[in-house]
Order: sequence, then C-alpha cells, then structure tokens
Amino acid sequence: MKASDLLVQCLENEGVEYIFGVPGEENADFMMSLEKSTQIRFILTRHEQGAAFMAEIYGRLTGNPACCLGTLGPGATNLITGVADANMDRAPLIALTGQGSTARLHKESHQIMDVVGMFEEVTKWNTSIYNASTIPEIVRKAVRVARSEKPGAVHIELPEDVAKHATDARPMQVHRFRRPVPDNEIVDQAFELLKNAKRPVILAGNGTIRKRASKQLRELCEATGIGVLSTFMGKGSVDMDADYCLYTIGLGNKDFPTLAIDDADLVITMGFDMVEYHPHLWNPNSDKCIIHADFLPAEIDEHYNPQVELVGDLAQTLWMLTERVRAYQEHAELGFDFRRQRELRGKMQQEFSAHANDDVAGPVRPQKILWDVRQVMGPEDILLSDVGAHKMWIARHYQCHEPNTCLIPNGFCSMASAMPGAIAAHIVHPQRQVLAICGDGGFMMNVQEMETAKRLNSNIVVMVWEDGGYGLIAWKQDNEFDHHTDLSFGNPDWLQLAQAFGWHGHLLSRSRDLQDVLRQAFAESGPSLVVVPVDYSENPILTKRLGELLGSSA
Repeated sequence: MKASDLLVQCLENEGVEYIFGVPGEENADFMMSLEKSTQIRFILTRHEQGAAFMAEIYGRLTGNPACCLGTLGPGATNLITGVADANMDRAPLIALTGQGSTARLHKESHQIMDVVGMFEEVTKWNTSIYNASTIPEIVRKAVRVARSEKPGAVHIELPEDVAKHATDARPMQVHRFRRPVPDNEIVDQAFELLKNAKRPVILAGNGTIRKRASKQLRELCEATGIGVLSTFMGKGSVDMDADYCLYTIGLGNKDFPTLAIDDADLVITMGFDMVEYHPHLWNPNSDKCIIHADFLPAEIDEHYNPQVELVGDLAQTLWMLTERVRAYQEHAELGFDFRRQRELRGKMQQEFSAHANDDVAGPVRPQKILWDVRQVMGPEDILLSDVGAHKMWIARHYQCHEPNTCLIPNGFCSMASAMPGAIAAHIVHPQRQVLAICGDGGFMMNVQEMETAKRLNSNIVVMVWEDGGYGLIAWKQDNEFDHHTDLSFGNPDWLQLAQAFGWHGHLLSRSRDLQDVLRQAFAESGPSLVVVPVDYSENPILTKRLGELLGSSA
C-alpha cells in the first residue's frame, strides 16, 4: 500500500475518530487515503487554528486524541497556536502537517520551512516521516506520548513524496499500560502529616478531572470533610453543592477562597499544574506544609517545595489515602477544625447571588449574567470560556457539579478557542446543552468558524459579552497605571452577522430577559448567537474590594 494509506490505517488502529483541518496540495495523497476510511471522519474547518482548538476540546472531553491537519508552511504556522494551547492545557492531540518533497528540503524552496523545529517547543514529541516502514512505530509512539500523563500534543510531518512510497508494513498492535502508583511507605508519611493537621485544605488542579480522580477525590472528602479549592481547570472535581466545596482559586488578587489557604496548616495539591496559578501567589513566604499528589514529580520552585510527594496514578493515590483515613477512623477521630472554611464558603455564596435579581436596561453586570447562565445550564451541560475579562468572572462565579462541564483555557490561554471548541463539544456530547462565552474581541478572531457550525448544524449557543474593546487588558492596565491605552474597536451588526451565516440571533436589551433568551436559543435547531452588553465597570469595583480584603488579612 501507499505510505498515506498506512498512516490512515495506523490512526484507525489507535481509535482516532476525527480529523479537523484544512488540507493542501502537499497532503493530497493523505486526503485521498482518508476518504476511504470508514472509521475516521474528516471535518473541514475554515482556518487551521479553529481545527486545532476543536481537536483540543475533543481531547479534553474524551481523554483520547483527535487530529488537526494543515499543509506545509502557512498551514502549519496557522495550526501552532491551537497546538500550543492543547499542550499546555494537557489535552491529547495529534497535529498532522504536509511537507514538500524531501528532494528540496535542503535548500531555499517555495513554502519550505523547518516545521518540525517550529513545533518542538509546543509539543511533547514530534517527528517527520522519511521512511514509510517507520509509520507504525511513529503513530504508536505519538498516541502513547499524547495520552500519557501529563497529556499533550504531538506532531507528525509527512512529506509529499514519502506519502506516495510503497510499503509492506502494517499497524502495530495496541497495548495500553497501567500507570505506576505511589509506594505504601510514602503514602504512610503523607497520612501522618494529614493526621496531625488541624486545618488541611486540598488544592485540586487540572489532573483531578482526568482518569477517575474526581470520583476518588469526592470519596476522600466525604470521609474527612476537607475543603477543596479548584483551579480554573479543576472545576467540577467536586460538586458545587457539597459542603466541602470551597469554589475556585486563581485570580491574581487575594479572594475569599485564598484565605482558606492562608488559614491552612497543610495544603494537599492534587493534580496541580503550576502554569495555572503560581505558588508565589498562595505561598508567598514559602512556609506552607505541602503534600504533592500528581502523576509526575513536582516542578522545582522556591515557593513550592513539598514535604512529601505522592507520585503516580492520582485516582489510586486518593484511594490509598482514603483507605488509611477509614482505618484510622475505626478507633479515633481526626481532629480537624473547618469553621473558617465553612465561613469562607458562605461568603462566596453571598457573592454569587448578590445580583441575581438585577433588572436593568443596557449593560448587564457579569455576576447577573453568570447567575442566570447557571440557572439555565443543567449539571451535565458544558460551558466553554474564551479568554478575556469574562474568563475571570466565569472562573469566580460559575461553579460546577461535574468534571469537564466548564472548560477554561488557563495554561497557554489563547483567545478565540471557545466557539470552535463548542463545535467539538457538541460532537462529543450531542445530547447536552453547549454554551460558549466569548468576549467580542476573541469571538471575532475565529468568526469564520460560524460557517463550520452551520454546515455541521451544531446545536450550540455562543454568548458574546460586548464591551467594544479588549476589556481584560484595560482592566490590568488600569490596575497598574491608573489608565489604559486605546483598546477600543468597532463591532458588526450582530443580528445581521448571525443572519449572514444562517445562525439564529438574539440581542439582549434587558437583564431580566436573559434566562428566557437563553432557553429560547437552546431550543432552536442549529447554532444561535446571543449578544449581551456587559457592564465592565464592575471590574475595578471587584479589584478594590479584593484589595481591601488583602489589607484586612495582612
């Protein structure tokens, strides 16, 4: 068979279901081979970046990699932002790119660049195929590396002449492997620290929403009552209605949840990714007693120097700790004091509902928007946040019942991911309500994927918070310099834009109507756009309040 046929067969053998992308002439052989596949669906996108974001969200929701595809040169460079986003947000993904003939790679030539070198910094592993017989090993390694903790992106390049080569090779048999688990003696050491603590708290990161870890975390909390703070990407690791849920941590400012760490005499980090929330923000004096539990050893940092590291499968680690807790509780009580944690949980609940009954014409407070969104969304429904000022409000005010029901990019933090990501979320979970929340800046960066959503008849709702500028940058500049540079821009006529792409369109004029508008949008067949003028005068108000909180706790 041709090398391109073998590559498709190897991807089928690994269980790949979707390839999102924009093909070019240099991967024409691969596309002809893919056309014959009965297992893999190719989804044509309007930009390679949108394809990468779709593959990323598929990977985050399923734990299995999808592929994103681009041709050589500009097609490959268009992929790279989404690939980097997947890699730093720990989503398994396979990037496939074409390349010119190997006969011209050594010299100046049309559209030729070192794509493998370019992708080296944004993937866990990448390579070019020079010999067709190596394809089975390359694909097997790529999938294994992408899926292994911590998951991420890999890249495979196929030059156009190699794609035509004949080969007798066949796909390798797939063997899954069990992850290693911590040593019993180390778990005993961790339990001793836990047993002697009075005010322990758990910091749950991205790793807790993968590999059954959420289920085991909830069992540990049910047994002990220990409060859980979730990072932006750890949302849903425990149920928002559980008494031990202390909500979300991760704002640059001190917030009520942060005070639970200030009060703690033991911090247990579970699946914590330092790219999300740097330890100097929650352990500024480097004096916290820390247990690190994760699939990999801790990153070296002066503010993150754990006393004990539980390295191995996180779900198994949690089970081992819970078993020790239960055995101890048969003859003694754990002397924990969670009064402060309960107080802080109550303060955050007051924050969530403070503007639930707002009734204003014109711009709507972020708190009101997210209160209403939470009322409309079911426990299993999926919200995807883009990057901007709205992301900070979503992180603080939108809480979850289940893992992977609020997807926030918080490693690489690329704008423009939410709308294409929502298309992928609907593919994975077609029976759930899927809502993407974007700023008007980020939404327009991948606006062309509105056509993709319409062509696929994606039952998604995209909510745009309109403020006519780059609100998060203005917020941060105002905080540091007391003013901001010119960050304003114009917007299209939203209803005409929706109509032009064949979407349903809604423009909110009064806050009390938001829930009804959202329910109507979800009831419509196909994609719907809901535009909400947002009142970002709340941004400096929140900054001032949190600044006062910092002063009162110093």
